[in-house]
Amino acid sequence: MMKLWQVFWQFFTLGWISFGGPAAHIGYFERTFVQKLKWIDSESYARLISLSQFLPGPGSSQIGFAIGLRRAGILGGFTAFIAFTFPSFLLLYFLATTNQTQDAQWLVNVTHGLKLLAVVVVADAALNMYKAFCKERNTIIICMITAVVLLVAPSLLMQMLVLISAALIGMNIKKSNEVTSVTAAGITTKGKINYLPLIIFAALFAGLPLLSQSPLWLTIFADFYQSGSLVFGGGHVVLPMLQQALGEAIETDRFLLGYAAAQAVPGPMFSLSAFLGADLLAHSPLTGALIATVAIFLPGFLLVLSFHNAWETLAAKPKVAGAVWGINASVVGLLIAALYQPVFTSAIVTPVDMAVVIVGFFALRTMKVPIIMLVASFIAFGYLMPMITS
Repeated sequence: MMKLWQVFWQFFTLGWISFGGPAAHIGYFERTFVQKLKWIDSESYARLISLSQFLPGPGSSQIGFAIGLRRAGILGGFTAFIAFTFPSFLLLYFLATTNQTQDAQWLVNVTHGLKLLAVVVVADAALNMYKAFCKERNTIIICMITAVVLLVAPSLLMQMLVLISAALIGMNIKKSNEVTSVTAAGITTKGKINYLPLIIFAALFAGLPLLSQSPLWLTIFADFYQSGSLVFGGGHVVLPMLQQALGEAIETDRFLLGYAAAQAVPGPMFSLSAFLGADLLAHSPLTGALIATVAIFLPGFLLVLSFHNAWETLAAKPKVAGAVWGINASVVGLLIAALYQPVFTSAIVTPVDMAVVIVGFFALRTMKVPIIMLVASFIAFGYLMPMITS
């Protein structure tokens, strides 16, 4: 019980201060659990990061889940998730349920400012991922084809097809001597795959879409579970997945408000699901928020339970590493397509909007302005701009 309390308190504290997205979360975790508390050594931590990059799902939350799992068993894993996610869940749920202000002009103006921030953040994420995953001719081609296909024929089915195609291409064209494996670091530990959570993951992934005419809450669970099962490359990629999965169920402006707000709060970006779930199940918003949040995180955690003991063995297989290589390149194209539709087309209305986005992108990329300062600046712009121009 003492270990569970320790896990809860450490992750709950981090959940309130972990601004900056998945990359920053990895840094917070490293300082807290490797350097300060010494719950895990640096080599094991590096392997958890590698595993989170291989599996779909919320990367930093999967790392936190695995740390809790190592510290206090399966209850420790879920305790880490609940504690780290609760602050962002609470803040986004509160924003979604402030219905009495939704039609106020000030909120419309602030929403516009946050939508412009979303353009900056998604553009920055796309550029970072391009530099990380598109370093050679073949990955650039995979990225380009993905972006073109999804711009011409946007749909959740098409997203699935391009990701699967990229994995198959990577398995077949990536040479084994080009694959970098974590086993190169001298890791010899081998474990077995835990098949029970893998079977549960596969059964839900295959079975949920077949439940037609199901209650609304089950439809919400199915949509968010499918999205969580397909998100490679970090929290930003959840944007196009959810936007296609939900279709017309949520207005684009509301969707982008939630997405931008998820940038403004600490903790995982997947907490966007709390905002969307509360909107989708309007007669019981707390239930909707809980269902959506559990559903989008669950597939990633089931996969961690399945593979965390066997990761070194799997990572040594060239076919597996080649599939990851192809998927990572395709994910960049997916994010580029999302940058245009719905992010850019829904946010940029005037030349002034474009100018503000350019300045914001420069501030983030070159001046290294903290994200929380950008959030405040874009909210202020959205609120004040109508007064200045009127």
